[in-house]
Amino acid sequence: MEIWLNPRCSKCRTATAFLDEAGVTYTLRRYLEDPPNADEIRAVLTRLGLEPWDITRTAEPAAKDLGLSAWGRTADDREQWITALADNPSLIQRPIITADDGHAVVARDDETLHSLVTD
Repeated sequence: MEIWLNPRCSKCRTATAFLDEAGVTYTLRRYLEDPPNADEIRAVLTRLGLEPWDITRTAEPAAKDLGLSAWGRTADDREQWITALADNPSLIQRPIITADDGHAVVARDDETLHSLVTD
């Protein structure tokens, strides 16, 4: 299991504390220091079953600077979003946890965290 996190994020700290308490072994990826490339973002989106705009933090200053609110959200726009996430990792929603069984989640709530250890 791998968790993409920002250690300053309270949701990330909650997720790692939950995984620690559950005795789950995981690898930390501080994605602001070790940003995922476009291929890694595509792969995690496939595992999540989401589109790039679904995991984008649109209230971040970088999102406003890029004008993301005006960007399209169609298949034709997908690569533009992926490039923006790769170039601006602060835009990636967190924490993203990729499980060993192939699925992934954006673990922002307790129910999602529990699904990692009960499924």
